[in-house]
Amino acid sequence: MTRKTQDLLAIGNAIVDVIARQEETFISSHGLEKGGMTLIDAAAAEKLYDDLDQTVSNSGGSAANSAAAFSSLGGSVEFIGKVRDDALGHAFTHDLRSTGVKFEAPPAVEGPPTGHCMVMVTPDAERTMATCLGIATSLNPADIDEDAIARSRYVFLEGYLFDSPSARDACWKAITLAKLYGSQIVLTLSDAGCVERHKGVFSRLVRNFWIDVLFANETEINALFGSESVEEAAEDVAASCSLAALTQSEKGSLIVSGNNRIRVPVESLGKAVDTTGAGDLYAAGFLYGLSQDKPLEECGRIGALVAAESVTHLGARSQHDLKELIHDKAA
Repeated sequence: MTRKTQDLLAIGNAIVDVIARQEETFISSHGLEKGGMTLIDAAAAEKLYDDLDQTVSNSGGSAANSAAAFSSLGGSVEFIGKVRDDALGHAFTHDLRSTGVKFEAPPAVEGPPTGHCMVMVTPDAERTMATCLGIATSLNPADIDEDAIARSRYVFLEGYLFDSPSARDACWKAITLAKLYGSQIVLTLSDAGCVERHKGVFSRLVRNFWIDVLFANETEINALFGSESVEEAAEDVAASCSLAALTQSEKGSLIVSGNNRIRVPVESLGKAVDTTGAGDLYAAGFLYGLSQDKPLEECGRIGALVAAESVTHLGARSQHDLKELIHDKAA
């Protein structure tokens, strides 16, 4: 087995978030599902952008958000994703590298623009997303670095990748190589709509024990198993994968490992103003705890603390020293 010299390899859609505060009427008038993610084309993205109020741009993307937070906590992490040689691509690359994440893929010189996501935050702090994936959809098996998988302890995949046939093929290559080299496979289900679109493949991945660590929120896990509660879904989860962390917003999270059920309460570090990326940040904190061989309850608490920091400001990228935060507050 290749020596593991890197904690985490994250593979995902490289996306720049364009965030705006909007009223709920804006969401309904544009035919969007509140709290969900809708895929749109470049023309629709341009029209929606023109209608938004004052915006703030941040580098985002589910797996990239997790990678940035994982690095900020002190873990070693690399990211695989595709950007175009354009202003958004340069911004994404600069922002991700500035967090200490290794990102070496050269930008594409032709093709669609760098992916971008309009994030509309309503007064209740809920986020609704409309995403133009752009060149992110062209991620393919050739982009998967075998050496990076071999040296990584965990290989992290975001469910959104399965929206692109070529990216889905890239995921299968990453999963196959991870099994070959003894790397742990991590999957986040990303969004309930994403689960509905790819329920068959996600179900096979989970039920056939391909996934070592699973992240999902309440609506996602219920969509996957057709259950009505996290507690009911936990029985299916326990029979399908060795470890799962299921988040429930203000109810905290439930960690499922075999016959063990560990309840972790939610943390609060101030008023919630934007829930964008909270699940991504929870996953980063939880995985960081795992990489440090912490007990599962402590992994959940680290995840809860990192997620709590993320909701106190616009955007998913942390605005505080996460290592200091965990040092001060984690058990």
